[in-house]
Amino acid sequence: MVLEQLLFIGAGLAMLAGCLVPNSWLPRRLPNDKLMHFAGFAFLSLLALRLAHDGHQLVYWMLGLLATGLLVECLQILVPERSFCWRDMAANAAGIAFVAVGAQIYGVLA
Repeated sequence: MVLEQLLFIGAGLAMLAGCLVPNSWLPRRLPNDKLMHFAGFAFLSLLALRLAHDGHQLVYWMLGLLATGLLVECLQILVPERSFCWRDMAANAAGIAFVAVGAQIYGVLA
């Protein structure tokens, strides 16, 4: 459990750092931006799945991740070379939904 918590915090901070720095600070050759949003939020959702004790708590984790994604997109307005992007928000939501649907299909939490 402690390992999952540390991974969640580390991955969350890495996502924040990647999303809230100017584009000029990032490496020139990055994979597709939307794919990175999808994968990052899917990974955070997988960790949340491991941290949740039941289905209700998982819903709160997923809604919290969605709200955090929205907040980060809003904060990008304050960062040079960045702006709010609905497509990034959609990729965030898709990553979260992918894990949530997979957990439901496989009955990970009752």
